[in-house]
Amino acid sequence: MKVDVLLGLQWGDEGKGKIVDVITPGYDVVARFQGGPNAGHTIIFDNKKYVLHTIPSGIFNEKCINLIGNGVIIDPFILKKELQMLIDCGMDPGKNLYVSRKAHLILPTHRLLDAASEASKGDGKIGSTLKGIGPTYTDKVSRNGMRVGDLCMPDFRERYQRLRQRHLNQIEQLGFDFSNYKIDGLGFEAYEKVWFDAVSALVELQHIDSEYFINQMLSEGKKVLAEGAQGTLLDIDFGSYPFVTSSNTTIAGVCSGLGIPASAIGKVIGIFKAYCTRVGSGPFPTELHEQTGEEIRRAGNEFGSTTGRPRRCGWLDLPALHYAVMLNGVTELVMMKADVLDEFETVEVGEAYIYQGRQIDYIPFDACSVPIEPVYKKMKGWKESITNLKAGHKLPEALDAYVRMIENSVNVPVTTVSTGPDRSQIVYR
Repeated sequence: MKVDVLLGLQWGDEGKGKIVDVITPGYDVVARFQGGPNAGHTIIFDNKKYVLHTIPSGIFNEKCINLIGNGVIIDPFILKKELQMLIDCGMDPGKNLYVSRKAHLILPTHRLLDAASEASKGDGKIGSTLKGIGPTYTDKVSRNGMRVGDLCMPDFRERYQRLRQRHLNQIEQLGFDFSNYKIDGLGFEAYEKVWFDAVSALVELQHIDSEYFINQMLSEGKKVLAEGAQGTLLDIDFGSYPFVTSSNTTIAGVCSGLGIPASAIGKVIGIFKAYCTRVGSGPFPTELHEQTGEEIRRAGNEFGSTTGRPRRCGWLDLPALHYAVMLNGVTELVMMKADVLDEFETVEVGEAYIYQGRQIDYIPFDACSVPIEPVYKKMKGWKESITNLKAGHKLPEALDAYVRMIENSVNVPVTTVSTGPDRSQIVYR
């Protein structure tokens, strides 16, 4: 068997959680392979909304194993809150949730370091979620990090104290005064206490050597879905550096984040919105600063599920979408939130850029520092509500034309169109 992969193709927030939830019944294992609690995967069904930050989005299917892979970083405090949310809903998440022993831990001081680093950048800040993601990955690559497996080692406390002191020294060098700084509403020492309380919940979960586990599942003919977090355009290597996340959000992250060979990759499902959004700083060529952008934000409820920050909104960017499709070898596309554009008479699409006085159809290296203007193509809007469309229904003619235009541009079929936030609001083409 092969590992199918589901990835975001924009700057995150594409709606990956919903699609993972929808297709999970066809898989035996759903595995997160990178990122951490900076992710916010929203799933809505039975008039209830659930937001997952670390736990894979297949958790609502009791017959499916959910794996937090070695490439993921875990904050025990945030994970415990997720677990409690599921327990309060009558679930037993520990029954089908597995955690890689090699997954790294986000310490309380990682979150202080994140805030200190962001504050030191002034106007050049990257728009961090302040969840400690960057500092944790920094410790990982500098070989100073702590992993889930370390929680059960006899010298865990001593190693924690050494790394804690190392971080406090770095924070002092940055000149960051954290005496009044709050982490999730708590002062540092109070947060550190609840963090250690939460460690016990993480210890009770099923810890495994996930690379052996995944490959054993494949050898037994089990179907595995790898769930990505964030989006391709935030990739540490291929995103809009330095306004990126700290992990590989592309197909490359699947192999290193789960311990599988490239030959084990099967289908690659790319998720994108019918328009674009971005949270935080960084280039966004098709961003809309006037009323139209505000209308999209309102209709799409575009506020971060992790941070609550309003998302920047703009038209679909075809060169960026084509870039993401190329990098990931996408085999099929899923378009999300088409219903957000229901009321528009005209829908615009960025089909090229004006860069240094000439028209191009690719993302230049210096996109973060040189002005780029989009070249727009106008298309007729569908001007009707599609929220009642479900499996078996046809799309309005104008929307179908919009979808076909995208397919022709990136040479990959759009197999699925989401017509609303609920798991039932799906049209298959």
